[in-house]
Amino acid sequence: MTGLSPERIFSRIHRRYDRCNRILSLGRDQAWRRRGIDQLPDGRVLDLGAGTGVAVSLFRRSQRIVALDPAWTMLSANPSPHRVVGKGESLPFADNSFDGIWSAFVFRNLESVGKTLTEAARVLRPGGVMVVVDAGRPLGRLSRSVHRLGTAIVTPLIGLMAGAVREYWYFHRSLDKLPHPEEMFRAGPLRSARLWRMGWFGGVYGVTLIKSRE
Repeated sequence: MTGLSPERIFSRIHRRYDRCNRILSLGRDQAWRRRGIDQLPDGRVLDLGAGTGVAVSLFRRSQRIVALDPAWTMLSANPSPHRVVGKGESLPFADNSFDGIWSAFVFRNLESVGKTLTEAARVLRPGGVMVVVDAGRPLGRLSRSVHRLGTAIVTPLIGLMAGAVREYWYFHRSLDKLPHPEEMFRAGPLRSARLWRMGWFGGVYGVTLIKSRE
């Protein structure tokens, strides 16, 4: 571990963060985001963990975006007109106030996935949709081992380029932090409607979650 909180890590590397992610994903990160954003409804959408706003250009004009992030240094570079400093575990919004929630490459950095999903269910309107895209480990034992070896080699090299070796070692370690999404989203306040795998060995996933209309 780096000894730093996720907020401090991203504050330190925010100027190089998006460029390094583009390298790590071999230029596929925006395509992964677009696939998830295409499943969001029109209306008011919360960008949870919005960071510097790399997804802004992918949203539709019919979607009114509220950008939320715990790190102001990241959020200050976000071009969204509505920006709020806050955490997923305690969303500063009224009940039933969003048609959709978007979150990309954030869940591994949450203090509590359970609390964040509970808060998401609270602020979503009935029938609202949440889409999560994040990185993890592949399902197969061999694929998982090869993937772990690959990130152990590649992420320190990217960190060296960014001048933040410790911070990018955190990325490698964080990939083992959570259960597989197939397990993590199986039960909870939002119904899992669809889950898909992308990227190298399926190490990136997307999931569509829906709030009951009842």
